[in-house]
Amino acid sequence: MSSQSIPQQAPAPPLPRLGEITETVTNTIFGKAPLWWLIAFGISSALAGAFVLVLGAVALFGTGLWGINVPIVWGMGITNLVFWIGIGHAGTFISAFLLLMRQSWRNAFSRYAEAMTLFALATAGMFPLFHVGRPEWIFYFAPYPNTMILNPQWLSPLVWDAIAISTYGGISAIFWFLDLIPDIAAMRDKAKRPIPRAFYGFLALGWRSDSNHWERLHKTAYILAALATPLVISVHSVVGLDFAIGNLPGWHHSIFPPYFVAGAIFSGLAMTVIVGIVLRSGYEGLKDFITMDHIDKALKLMLITGLLVTYGYMAETFGGWYKADAFELPLIIERAIGPYAPFYLAMLFFNCILIQLLWFKPVRKNIALILVICVGILIGMWLERFVIVSVSLSYTYLAPTWEVFNFTFWDILTIFGPFGFFFAQFLVFIRFLPSLPISETQQHAVEVAHA
Repeated sequence: MSSQSIPQQAPAPPLPRLGEITETVTNTIFGKAPLWWLIAFGISSALAGAFVLVLGAVALFGTGLWGINVPIVWGMGITNLVFWIGIGHAGTFISAFLLLMRQSWRNAFSRYAEAMTLFALATAGMFPLFHVGRPEWIFYFAPYPNTMILNPQWLSPLVWDAIAISTYGGISAIFWFLDLIPDIAAMRDKAKRPIPRAFYGFLALGWRSDSNHWERLHKTAYILAALATPLVISVHSVVGLDFAIGNLPGWHHSIFPPYFVAGAIFSGLAMTVIVGIVLRSGYEGLKDFITMDHIDKALKLMLITGLLVTYGYMAETFGGWYKADAFELPLIIERAIGPYAPFYLAMLFFNCILIQLLWFKPVRKNIALILVICVGILIGMWLERFVIVSVSLSYTYLAPTWEVFNFTFWDILTIFGPFGFFFAQFLVFIRFLPSLPISETQQHAVEVAHA
């Protein structure tokens, strides 16, 4: 029989060099801090210092520093609370929901997006603490054993927020750390100096990469993902209910809970994409793991949530017009042509019009345009929270009490300071812990090689 009649078996695909994946990710930690990281950390630390200054001043002199007045009794504190809770939603959504959906592209974002959730919640948690004006009595937010039976007011949204945020933060922290354990063990094995080896060894909790370890890790991860996925919906739904229960024009809408959830994932995905672009640009080796294809998928998901937000705006406006409410209609008109018109129209432009560029693939491949769109979304979503909180409070049922919110110097610091606090935490994270899941990236590389 001739050799030509024997079918030739296709050669087995080469296995990826898994050690190179570990080396690339860990070099961001054991390597020398790049210049861009030092500059970014310096700027973030300065803004974080401004944020601490604001909180200290508010604690000493009162919430009047934030420019609130009657009837606008909720100002920058609650506006930023809602904004920063929203930023944290993408992390749990990407990690938990996409894990349950078996979406492998989540590996590019899951680790640092989970960390973003914790840092955003830490930032958001500062605002209700100081918004009440008496942070030393903050323990009244939640039930606690006391001899005077001074239980919290369960009808207060502050109690709902305390329970929802603490539950969400706790589950997210456990889910984040559990996924980190194998990679921390890799850092332990790679560390050469005794102090880093002891540090990572303590955090690795004795991980030996046994089959039993992996089996239990995967089972626990899926259980936590199943718990965390409903929390993505429930937490910001509770924040939406903070407003929906208020009998005030612009607030009393049943659409608020799902509308808030869509907006939270929308803004969280924008921040996730921005950070992903920064990481792949700052660390050349990460371009192989945070690819343009990963960013393209995230942008498509962001477009979907942006369209849901646009629908929410339309439903809110249509509902106010259709029921011909004598108090809702003036608010709708005043938002569009009154003193707040620049804020409202800018919100519509950034959240509804600018995102339509994402329909086009060349736009989704252009890094500069992507950054412009994502930054625009963050601006638009902050403006949305300002419109909901301060603008709605400006137009009460009594027209003689209508007032315009005036920004103070402390309000400006309150807007920009939290970004420094958030990014300072994030920059420390990527210098001490892996920003990408090493083990999951290796597993995906093997699956692709044998596909």
